[in-house]
Amino acid sequence: MGRLMEAETGFRHALDLRKNWSLPYSALGALLVRLDREREAEPLLREAIRLDSQDILAIQTLAGIRLKAGDTQEALQLAKRATAASEAGPAIWFVRALAERSTGDNKAALISLNHVLELEPQNFAALMERADLLISSPDPGAGIADLKVAEALANGEKKNLGRVADAYNKAGHLEDAQRVAKAAGLMQPNGTKSVSINGTAEEISLANSEDAVQSRDALEKLLKKNPNNAILLARLGASYRTIDPTRSLTFFRRALELEPANTDFATGYSSALVQTRRFADAVAVLRNVLVGAPDNYAAHANLATALYELKQFPEALVQYDWLLQSKPDLAIAYYFIATAHDNLGEYQLALASYERFLTQADPTTNQLEIEKVKLRLPSLHRQIQRGLGSKQKSGRSGKH
Repeated sequence: MGRLMEAETGFRHALDLRKNWSLPYSALGALLVRLDREREAEPLLREAIRLDSQDILAIQTLAGIRLKAGDTQEALQLAKRATAASEAGPAIWFVRALAERSTGDNKAALISLNHVLELEPQNFAALMERADLLISSPDPGAGIADLKVAEALANGEKKNLGRVADAYNKAGHLEDAQRVAKAAGLMQPNGTKSVSINGTAEEISLANSEDAVQSRDALEKLLKKNPNNAILLARLGASYRTIDPTRSLTFFRRALELEPANTDFATGYSSALVQTRRFADAVAVLRNVLVGAPDNYAAHANLATALYELKQFPEALVQYDWLLQSKPDLAIAYYFIATAHDNLGEYQLALASYERFLTQADPTTNQLEIEKVKLRLPSLHRQIQRGLGSKQKSGRSGKH
């Protein structure tokens, strides 16, 4: 009924009458959180949990308080405890997802968000969190699909539409970002400036063109109007990566200087470093990226390439193993695994991976590698028959 002060009085009276009953402790704690009085709520919630270790309301509410306070470890511990119960609802699964993401476990966070959306498919906050994770994953299209649903659920609320516009912007969908920002009233009266991009509708449309040359030209023009826009810099870095790696490196470096914590920009920067054959520099950047984003597929792929080129084959093999766990049908990975074992003198392991590569390789895409393998196999068979080659090193599996 919204009579919160009377409710508080009632709960406190219940506590006076029966001090060993968990329910009024957890209910009063939840009420105080609703009133932004977390400091008063926390001891009550802890007492509720002491009295009843299965008090889901108290555990869930305390997990939210600890997460807000920055204590992600206790928040995660409490959230896991609450979600172990069959009656755990979407709210506690969402707290768990946020805690997992705060600790860097994006894979677990994605699983928890999936639980939230199974229980509550139209949960706007969960859709936005999952979209943010997926946009930076090997499947960004799924993130855009979540944004489309979230946009429909925003109900015209300026704050929610602003979040959607920012997410589209991060994904590089500048036209969608501008469209949503306009709907939210977040644009200048002349309609030429969105939340973070100053440019005409035509320029933004051309920047999203599938024609790479046309898109680059439009991005360059937009960058002149928005010289410190990190997203435009990163988009240009990605566009120039294969045709002009040095220029790509410059754009990505500028983007990273503006947003040092952005793992996507750091990954793009490392890709340009790999293209310019600055492999040692790339390894240093990528190791930092993977500390904060351990499931970043592009970072693992670039690190595998850089380590391989530096002839650090044992470490490269670890990265190729990770890639295959994510994409078991990635045929080219078996080729590099095979050649790495070959260079290490681990001929039996090399042979197994060469053969696996040949069974999965595409004759058109992998023609050059197929020919190299066929040339190598006869001499490799002879070496194995003569008992040549080192034994498998401890710590490396032969699962390839």
